[in-house]
Amino acid sequence: MSGWAIVALVAVIVWGVVEYAKARAGIVTDEYGNEKLAPRDDSRTIDALEAATAEIANLRERVEVLERIATDANTGDARERARIAAEIEALRAVPAAIKEEQAQ
Repeated sequence: MSGWAIVALVAVIVWGVVEYAKARAGIVTDEYGNEKLAPRDDSRTIDALEAATAEIANLRERVEVLERIATDANTGDARERARIAAEIEALRAVPAAIKEEQAQ
């Protein structure tokens, strides 16, 4: 096989790959040679698209909450708040114990 035959074979293969990629992307050629995107019929109504958009927004909000929960529990401020809350709860238990001793 000569060098020019190899070049021609590679050119045909590359042309085929490009045409296949265009077809997968939905690019069609009209009778004048102009390329344009083929109209898609997804058979979706506007209501379905709005519902999907609302669901995506809801899911994004949930992810933000989960990220906040995952990161807030590991900060120094969160640990300090938890420690203070535990101390307050311990102090609340002390007067109750004192009242029980006085009642006896």
